[in-house]
Amino acid sequence: MNKKRLTWVDGAKGFLMILVVIGHYPGQLEFPLAKYIYWFHMPAFFILSGLFFKPVLEKGFMRLSIHKRFMQLIVPYLFFLLSITLIRYGIEISSGNMDISWYAHDFWTLVVGGRFARGAYGVFWFVTTLFFTYLFFLWLTTYFSRTKQIIILIISYCIAHYESIFAMRVIGGAPDTASQTVPMIWNIDVALMAVIYFSLGYYMKSVWMNISGRWLIAGLVGSVVAIVLDAIHVIDYHLSMKFLRYEHFILDLIIPLSFTLVVVGVFQRMAAKLSVKWLQKIEKHSLTIMYLHIFTDILLNDYFTYGIVGFTAFGLGIPILFSIIIQKYLPNGKVLVGGFSPKKINTSRVLSH
Repeated sequence: MNKKRLTWVDGAKGFLMILVVIGHYPGQLEFPLAKYIYWFHMPAFFILSGLFFKPVLEKGFMRLSIHKRFMQLIVPYLFFLLSITLIRYGIEISSGNMDISWYAHDFWTLVVGGRFARGAYGVFWFVTTLFFTYLFFLWLTTYFSRTKQIIILIISYCIAHYESIFAMRVIGGAPDTASQTVPMIWNIDVALMAVIYFSLGYYMKSVWMNISGRWLIAGLVGSVVAIVLDAIHVIDYHLSMKFLRYEHFILDLIIPLSFTLVVVGVFQRMAAKLSVKWLQKIEKHSLTIMYLHIFTDILLNDYFTYGIVGFTAFGLGIPILFSIIIQKYLPNGKVLVGGFSPKKINTSRVLSH
């Protein structure tokens, strides 16, 4: 059972990572594919992360749990941030850019991160948001009863939507510009919304672990209806967690949940009959793909002309190659790409502290 579970989870995550790459294609597509991808792909990652959340039953383990997530998320974040920045600055210097103020402004933008870090760092916000979402939910499940958890989550959902409506409608303008008028380091405020999807993964574990036919049909109906209503302009739905664009109190739950039910349900059935090893390989290197696929295009698009297929192939293949190289040749390479695994500890020793 555990093997099958890991198979469909890896397959679903691998598929979602492909959607992440496609969603950042800089060219124009006739079908509004990117719009629909953004409806659910990031919420789905948070849902699947919440699905495997393990509450800390003994408070003595909290520090170890936080340390594990720090090593798995923040250490690779800093490694890839530094690596890409050094390469970028090397290119800038070689091209004659000696403007100290430019480097100071750029460096400060990278320190703040989140929605303020653009270009090659376009997806970095997800990791810091996931880390603080984990801390938020860990705090909830450790110190509050289930009823109080739900109340706090409802308040969090309301605050997140208030912030979004303020940015999108009061300030107005393009979502990226409007959201940057709300100062926040590392997109920590997006955790107010992300924790909702994360919690749905955790609380609905019995549903996600075995998507029934009824749930799959419900997800299909919700997804198809949303696409049709959008196509005939009854609704004009958008979702961009990075830029605080979640303005619809009801649809921000229904649409991401519907699509995620379909993805998970389909891959559970697919993994039971077919091999999804190629998607599992993508998932295995997903963190490196996420960090490097945009930067790969930035480095290559001056030398190669390619469409969406080439963009996706380069965005997957080259980061996977670098992930293998990093793990094989760099000290602690596995840790640098998110593969930290804590050593087994003495339970009684931890609790005594």
